[in-house]
Amino acid sequence: MWIEEISKEVHLYEGKEVEIKGWLYNRRSSGKIHFLIVRDGTGIIQGVVVQDKVSSAVFDLCNSITQESSLIVKGKVRKDARSSGGYELDITDIRVIQSAAPYPISKKEHGIDFLLSHRHLWLRSRRQFAIMRIRGEIIAAIQDFFNARGFVRLDAPIFTPSACEGTTTLFEVPYFGDKVYLSQSGQLYAEAGCMAFGKVYTFGPTFRAELSKTRRHLTEFWQIEPEIAYAELTDIMKLAEEFVSYVVKRVIEHRKEELSIIERDIKLLDKINPPFPQISYQEAIDLLAKQDKVPQIEWGDDFGAPQETYLSEQFELPVMIHRYPAKCKSFYMKRDTQDPNLALCVDMIATEGYGEIIGGSQREENLTTLEQRIKEFNLPKEPHEWYLDLRRYGSVPHSGFGLGLERLVAWICKLQHIREAIPFPRTIERFYP
Repeated sequence: MWIEEISKEVHLYEGKEVEIKGWLYNRRSSGKIHFLIVRDGTGIIQGVVVQDKVSSAVFDLCNSITQESSLIVKGKVRKDARSSGGYELDITDIRVIQSAAPYPISKKEHGIDFLLSHRHLWLRSRRQFAIMRIRGEIIAAIQDFFNARGFVRLDAPIFTPSACEGTTTLFEVPYFGDKVYLSQSGQLYAEAGCMAFGKVYTFGPTFRAELSKTRRHLTEFWQIEPEIAYAELTDIMKLAEEFVSYVVKRVIEHRKEELSIIERDIKLLDKINPPFPQISYQEAIDLLAKQDKVPQIEWGDDFGAPQETYLSEQFELPVMIHRYPAKCKSFYMKRDTQDPNLALCVDMIATEGYGEIIGGSQREENLTTLEQRIKEFNLPKEPHEWYLDLRRYGSVPHSGFGLGLERLVAWICKLQHIREAIPFPRTIERFYP
């Protein structure tokens, strides 16, 4: 029996004896009564041990069970409006499977470095439990969204022969006498997939060797990248807003308890419905020019965290900024025929100062032009020959975007730092545990 099953259908189990296999989350005593908080990975339940209703051995055992000891408890489910879950367990028997050593994480305040060094244990805490459950719901929603729309999931390789997002952020790996790189993105492979299946999405870990210590950056993160044949920029902008709206609604619907645990005010999330506001890069520059709160940037520069934060605060919905200067974007992006200085691209900036969560574009489908772009960006042509083949054999207009899972989790959960949005964060200073 899982605690989650009881919470969903209390009336089915009220008055019935159940067995819970889990761990002691906390305990307290009040004379002839012990209160045991038990967790099992799906939820928590308060168990009540009354001295004259159990054996002396069971009652005395409650005095010595240490935090996070693994145990099996038996008892009857009882409704209790005062309990956080609306029910409790009248415990009749306890069996300790393993008595835990003194637990290093207590109620006292711990520094973030200590908690990250004990991340394998920190995940058991109430708040981290809720965040990871929300993350799991987001992952399920992502897959359901694309599967329901006929997308084929295509798993991109982790080892790649070349850069996708710039050569300065590559992790180089020795490979049987050669050298390869940890993938920065599955996009190039998704492009191959859409030429085979029409519409695909990749979903997997990606790596960026960025020397950044901001609250928005990890060196290893998960990315979702849909790609569609015969699609233009406007098509994927529409898909992106429908996608984000669907995921947010799904979390609100299925993870209300977890959102409550992390004290997330969902009023703003409730408003996330298409259409989202759309502005051009030039319009964004003009908005920035009207204020003096954040530094101005030169036309042609990409936005940093201060600019993205300011822009996001001007809208109640995620804002989609399109047509950036081509010189600050990637080699594979198609140029705007109305102004070749601009790329047919879009960034989605989340509300509440959470910055970019999606980056996408229409891809350059012309072979000659793409060869020229590779040369302009000083990229080696040989590792990209397979990618150029996509333009040699049945090339069509196509488009896609990438969404960083952890940034989406951080925004939906309103986390201060992205490191809480992934089970075991990797940053420039941390790769343990």
